[in-house]
Amino acid sequence: MYGLVFANGDLNDGPAVRAALNTPPPWLVIAADGGLRHALALDLVPEVVIGDMDSADPTLLVQAQQRGAQVRRFPVDKDETDLELALIEAAQCGCDPIRVIAAVGGRLDQTIGNAYLLALPALRNRDVRLVSGSQSVWLAYPGEVRITGEPGDTLSLLPVGAATGIVTDRLKYPLRHETLTFGPARGMSNVLLEHEARVTFESGLLFMIHTMGRA
Repeated sequence: MYGLVFANGDLNDGPAVRAALNTPPPWLVIAADGGLRHALALDLVPEVVIGDMDSADPTLLVQAQQRGAQVRRFPVDKDETDLELALIEAAQCGCDPIRVIAAVGGRLDQTIGNAYLLALPALRNRDVRLVSGSQSVWLAYPGEVRITGEPGDTLSLLPVGAATGIVTDRLKYPLRHETLTFGPARGMSNVLLEHEARVTFESGLLFMIHTMGRA
């Protein structure tokens, strides 16, 4: 089942968001607290609204419940963020792939933290991506990763710690059994040469950020 999760950041409509919304059903729609407003604005009623409800509009909550949404309320003082709870819920429901909309916003700590959530153990071996505007980001594990898009699209590879043995194929700036480390920006702003590119690596983790078109 396709999981569509709405966070409480900025919607940032664009081609990557539209692609996430145009995926064929069946869907499971989950709103993380204040992300409810984005779902309802798109005329999507979440099956579940989850979080501490400190940012969800009470009127919208009532409307969602009247239309069949289930509200799962958690304490304000908790270890998990609302989006973390929503992603765990999507994984427990068997969703794969999962797309997260509105995970980017005005708070840099929340935006970075939302990207870190891609490393949740519950999401391992699932296709989970944050989408915003023309961009999508996912966390890649060692092995082979295929990236589909259009020639001229931008692809950035950002290591978590260090990623070793990186080999790229059909990207403008090749890497040949190389290491990317946390800090230097060498993996930024590569370019797809064909409709499909490939990245393989031996160890570590890579955030992969695909921008549709020139970044």
